[in-house]
Amino acid sequence: MDRSTIDIRDLLFEGIRGVRFSAHIVAHHDGVLSGSASLRERGEEIGVSFSTLLSEGAQLQSGTVIAEFTGLPKEMALCEESLIGLAAKYSGVASAAAKAYKAAGRIRVVCGAWKKMPGESKQALRRAITTGGMPTRLVDQNFVYLDKNYVRMLGGIRPTLAAARSIGERVLAIQIRGETVPIADEALAAADSGADVLMVDTGRLADARGVSSALHAHGVRTQVSVAFAGGIHIEDLRQLQDEDIDIVDIGRAVIDAPLLDMSMDVTGRI
Repeated sequence: MDRSTIDIRDLLFEGIRGVRFSAHIVAHHDGVLSGSASLRERGEEIGVSFSTLLSEGAQLQSGTVIAEFTGLPKEMALCEESLIGLAAKYSGVASAAAKAYKAAGRIRVVCGAWKKMPGESKQALRRAITTGGMPTRLVDQNFVYLDKNYVRMLGGIRPTLAAARSIGERVLAIQIRGETVPIADEALAAADSGADVLMVDTGRLADARGVSSALHAHGVRTQVSVAFAGGIHIEDLRQLQDEDIDIVDIGRAVIDAPLLDMSMDVTGRI
């Protein structure tokens, strides 16, 4: 037998390969669990049997047992390699989303950044965000989001909104950045052209304030919602409560949240 082609774990566990062990996964920080279904699916693919597994959205504290299961030695080694990663990242995202939702106050806080992530992680990230309580859409109704590239290709704010109106009744949200004219003038053009949501996507409060002032001065503030984005942190939400902003889109601060620390430990021999 050519031992160089054999999984080293088969050699290490040769003397105990038929022995079953118990193990658990434990959280080491407070947070919100996400990825529970994926964790179960992968564990069962490996061959372990779960006796306990908390559900999606479970509130975690340091020391909370997330899962308990039994399996053979090689199965346990495979679980340590793959199970924690299915829950730790997405639980970190869910925990950040929950923190943002709690801090939102009167503002609608959303996270749409999941759409720009790699295909294999998109839906898991979206689930984690919603598990934490954050919406993933600017508005709940059917809407069209017209970003800067649509505006550039269609020739400006007004023609972009004209094209969008032709496709039927939808909420129209448009990104304004002050690329060709001052951002307050873009906001007025958008409001006059039928926009429902103005996304001030610069991260500069001065821009949001300028847009608000222009809309009020022209008597059209009540016709539109003002959204704000661009490098916003969860800690910024307290300050933003005092601004004339209806929606805040937080991306990186939620999507790039650190892993929620957890570990897998073999707890006994059965």
